This record gives sequence, structure tokens and C-alpha cells, in this order.
Amino acid sequence: MSAPRLKPWMLVSAIWLWPAIFGVVNRLVQGRLQDWGPASASELLFQFWDWVAYALVTPAIFWASTRWPVVGERLRRHFAIHLGLALLFCVVWAVVGKLLQLVLGAIFEPDALLKAISDAGPDLGFVVARNVVSWIATTVPFGVVVYTTVAALAHAISYFAEARDRELQLARLSEQLATARLSALQAQVNPHFLFNTLNTLVVLVRDGDRAGAVRIIELMSEVFRRILRRDPNDESALDDELELVRQYLAIEAARFPDRLRVTFDIARGLETAAVPSFALQHLVENAIRHGIARREDAGQLWVTVARIADLLVLTVVDDGIGITGGEPPAGHGIANTRERLRALYGPQASLTVEPRAEGGTVASLRIPHRERVQGGTDAGR
Repeated sequence: MSAPRLKPWMLVSAIWLWPAIFGVVNRLVQGRLQDWGPASASELLFQFWDWVAYALVTPAIFWASTRWPVVGERLRRHFAIHLGLALLFCVVWAVVGKLLQLVLGAIFEPDALLKAISDAGPDLGFVVARNVVSWIATTVPFGVVVYTTVAALAHAISYFAEARDRELQLARLSEQLATARLSALQAQVNPHFLFNTLNTLVVLVRDGDRAGAVRIIELMSEVFRRILRRDPNDESALDDELELVRQYLAIEAARFPDRLRVTFDIARGLETAAVPSFALQHLVENAIRHGIARREDAGQLWVTVARIADLLVLTVVDDGIGITGGEPPAGHGIANTRERLRALYGPQASLTVEPRAEGGTVASLRIPHRERVQGGTDAGR
């Protein structure tokens, strides 16, 4: 059960207690320093009420600011409403204050009150009315300033809350868009893997290799189990990704028996490093399909994972037919992988594919190093 949230009007109302307490203390101190005489109980209570009254009406001003916001097409109308409420607030506050002053006088200083009534004589009603009108005229300017200040503060808080909500909504939409984009890109990777594997299966069935076909089906089942369990964050732990690569290589080994040699060189301590799902498998698949598979003899594949400073570097090297020019032609899915990297890591990630000096191709993927944890990643370790 979460704790109740403090409303803005509660905080503003509480702030009025400070001048109320300060006013009472100031009156007591000034009474001693300036020879004003001891402050009476009624005087101190009225001094306190003078400020607490603003705290009592603050929730109403917040409500009015929400009900009639001074913005948009009805700005003038709502401004006039607030001006009327400010004047009404001042009149009510002044009248109630005078009545309270009379009540406090009757309780704490009854003799002085009776003397004032006696001095007024038959003009008591006129004296009271003049006193109230004079008090209203005196307090209206300050009351209007107080009302407009609280109303402006209520508007500012409301605008800030709306701006924050809009930012949160935009961030949420941006995250949903990125997730949808990643899902779309990922959806292009999985069928690519599926079709290649099915082609391998067709070859085995056509050649009558029943045991090999069964083995491929078992491996496919395991691979697709992993795909279905894929985390929506589109990242996997390095160990999981390597296991997928090994299963894929087992499928390819059935297709190219005695023609594929693989060497893994994985730095220790990187088992739980976060990597883009299927990215390493995709590079290995490209190396076999477009490099080693086109050789007439056996080929070598090297898979290396290392950490360099804050980067995780995944390298796939083959001694296949290699590529001509600076980049592999379309159909390698390199552009797709780069799009995924850009969506996941921004400019911190990169993927380079270049010819190998001894023949073949070198594909190197660099991403920020971070740990893969349950349900997400833990950056910067």
C-alpha cells in the first residue's frame, strides 16, 4: 500500500502557518522592545487568525484555478471570474475578521468592548458599519495580491504537472515505438534463420540421411524454444547467445560434414554480458553461407568475444571466399543489424565488415559493455 501523496494545496496552506507564528512572536518581542505594552490574548489570536485565514481559503483558490483556468479561448471570462472571486474573498475575509475581533473582545476584554459600545451610543450601527467598510478598504489591496499570488502559483503547478505528464507520455510512446521497431527488425531475422535451416533439412531428407534429419529437427525445436522465450528487451546474455550459435553450427555441421572447423575464444567473466539477440548468430550465419559454403574444401571459422575498456567486441572471422569492395552486397542483413544496434545503443555501437588480409571476411561488432540481469540490463559495470 503506497503512502498518500501530498497535494500542492496542502503544502501551500501549511506555508501560511509560518507568517502566522512569526507574526505572533514578532508582536510579543516588539511589545517588549518598543514599549508597546504586553500583548493581549485577543490581539495575539487575531494576529494568528489574520494569516491562518489565507491557509483556509487556499484549497478553494486552487479549486477555482482548476475550474476556471486563465488560458485559451475563455481567458478573459475566466480572468473576470477570478477578479470577482478575489474581491469577494477580500470582503468575506474582512467581515469575518471583524466579527472574530468582536467575539475575541467579548471573551477576553468585555469591559473595553462595553465601553466602546457605550461611547458609540445611538450611533453604534453607523460606527460598526464605518469600521467594517474602512477595514475592507484597507485590506482589499493586500487581499487581492494574496489571491492572485495563490492563483498564479496554482496555475504554475498545474502547467508544470501537465508538462511533466506530456513528457512521460512522449517517453512512453517513444519506448513503445522503439520496441515495435525492434520487433519488426527481429521478425526479419527469425524467418531468415528458419528458411536456411529448412533448406538444410531438405538436403538431408533428399540424401536419405534420416538420423541427420532427426537431429536437425531436434536442434530446430531447441532453437525455436529459445526464440519463443526471447526477452522483449531484445537482448540476451552472452552465454545464451553462444549456446544458440553452437546449436546453429550443429545444424550447419550436418549440412557440411567435415567441411567446417570452428574455434571459440571467449574471454572469461563475460558470460552474463548483454548482447543483441541473434546478432552473433547472424554474423556466423553470414560467414558460413556467403564465405565458407562457397569454398570447395573445408573452411575455418573463428568466434572471438573480448572486452576492451567499456566496449564488448564480438568478432567473427572466416577464411571463405571473402568480399570484394568495402561492404558486403545486399542480402547479408548487415543494414538490418546496424538498424537494431542504432535502436538499442545509439552511436556507441558499430558493426564493421571488411575483407581479411589472408582471405575471407572479418565482421566486428562493438557495443557498450553491461551486465544482463533478470528482465533487463544493468548498465556501466
